[in-house]
Amino acid sequence: MPCVYILQSLTTGKYYVGSTVDLERRLSEHEPHHSPYTRGRGPWRLVYQEPHADVQAARKREHEIKGWKSHVRIAHWIARRRIDRSARTTLV
Repeated sequence: MPCVYILQSLTTGKYYVGSTVDLERRLSEHEPHHSPYTRGRGPWRLVYQEPHADVQAARKREHEIKGWKSHVRIAHWIARRRIDRSARTTLV
């Protein structure tokens, strides 16, 4: 299933935003020395994933998040989503 994902570097705190149809495979590609952007900036952890109906929708959402240009805005957004998710879990 296509999805948008966000990784956070455990060494720098910076974020990497991507989209893929196979999240497990793509995460393995972010291992050291495979992906040019994430190389030398890890280790990385998956902090967010968002499923989409099709690849086009996932890529559109990826570009929207990348357009924010601010790791602070992304961090606040991820934190808010975690709170929303935990609130839903508590209510269910």
